[in-house]
Amino acid sequence: MKKYLSFAAGAFGHDAFYNTLSLYFVMFVTSQLFATSDQAFNTRMIGYVTILMTIIRVVEIAFDPMIGGAVDNTSTRWGKFKPWLLIGTLTASVMLALIFSSFGGLATNKPMLYLVLFGIAFLTLDVFYSFSDIALWSMLPALSMDSKERTRFGTVSRFGSTLGAQSVIIIIVPAVTLISGFFGASAGQQNQMGWLGYAVIVGLLASVGAIVLAKNVKEDQNLIRANVEHTRFRDVFKVIAGNDQLMWLALSYFLFAFSYVINNSLLLYYFRYVLGHAEAYALVGIITSILGVISVAIFPSLAVKISRKFVYIGGIGLMFIGFVIFAFAGTNLTMALIAASVIFFPYPLIFLATLMTISDLVEYGQLKSGKRNEAVTLSVRPLIDKLAGAFSNGIVGVVAIGAGMTGNAKPGDITSSGLFQFKAFMFYGPMVLLVISALIFLWKVTLTEEKHADVVKQLRKKLTNDAAATDNKE
Repeated sequence: MKKYLSFAAGAFGHDAFYNTLSLYFVMFVTSQLFATSDQAFNTRMIGYVTILMTIIRVVEIAFDPMIGGAVDNTSTRWGKFKPWLLIGTLTASVMLALIFSSFGGLATNKPMLYLVLFGIAFLTLDVFYSFSDIALWSMLPALSMDSKERTRFGTVSRFGSTLGAQSVIIIIVPAVTLISGFFGASAGQQNQMGWLGYAVIVGLLASVGAIVLAKNVKEDQNLIRANVEHTRFRDVFKVIAGNDQLMWLALSYFLFAFSYVINNSLLLYYFRYVLGHAEAYALVGIITSILGVISVAIFPSLAVKISRKFVYIGGIGLMFIGFVIFAFAGTNLTMALIAASVIFFPYPLIFLATLMTISDLVEYGQLKSGKRNEAVTLSVRPLIDKLAGAFSNGIVGVVAIGAGMTGNAKPGDITSSGLFQFKAFMFYGPMVLLVISALIFLWKVTLTEEKHADVVKQLRKKLTNDAAATDNKE
């Protein structure tokens, strides 16, 4: 129980960090950092920052498999995951506080210098967050060889991460407003110091969670995990490309994640600039936290009754219905809340189905190639999430500018063409991506729980025979 709760604590802080960065940093940039009286300057700097973020994340993402290789090749008295989890989380937390600042006023006084410093800080954050992200989720296949036991760990970890991610939605507006009040903001208003204070709190949560996890969770030692060879950096992409099931799953999950993140990233804009009820956004967090707990709790039984494949495909079908409701919600707050709930409810189910399948693909790849690559294989999932987040950040900045949703704009300031453009990115495009994602998973991802159990049996038999043959030679 201590291991389960500790893993959940680490995942809680980890996803609170991720949602703060992925969903709300661009909001900070567009509403607070560049909200001067010079609109042309604001637009130009918002564009520079979003383009810089996108470029950095896309370039850094290419190194994620090599980060996975570095984790796989690590050997310490604390295991291979914990050192990177701690170093990555602590460093990324410091950088999070830096980017949620104006670098001492440089953002407006010396904008070019600000862009250079921001680029360095964001790149550092992205690299070290990748180490912590890959180390955290790569631990799952190292904790047990049994799919059911992995499902329990995955369920508990997703329970923690869901609460962490959704708690951000609940408290982001009131917390930033409260902290802003301590630094001179008028009642109900926000300022840069409010956002900075919030980022510091999130960094502390992530750091404490990583420390608790590292202290209480240990890797399982067995014959299959002992069959590990160091993977050369130049070979890590061959490992991924050689796993056909991993490649198909990656493509399907990318389309799903991109669809979800675009919608989620634009949700606060919808409440603020379309509905005119930014304060009601906290209701989304409260509702989805409750739904998330239910969703995660039912995953194990659903996976047994209908299999992970149909949890994944059925979840996407439910999300599609949510998008349809949202597209017709207009300025109706109740319909918007219902739509957001329907879209979110299956998300933890789809995430867990993906995570458990990728964990099982470690043994599938090991049987195919003869080498075990835990972190390299598991690095694919965070790589995809970050790639989706990177493209989403770039799109959100462009959409916010194009729709006129910047600074202190009001719902009445948004033109009909701006609103149509906004809806095209928030609803219509993501719906198409969801359909393609489901079809790929249905037709191409064939590794079931039963097939994985057979793979593990074959591996044990092969490794036992190899060990016996080696003993006989000696």
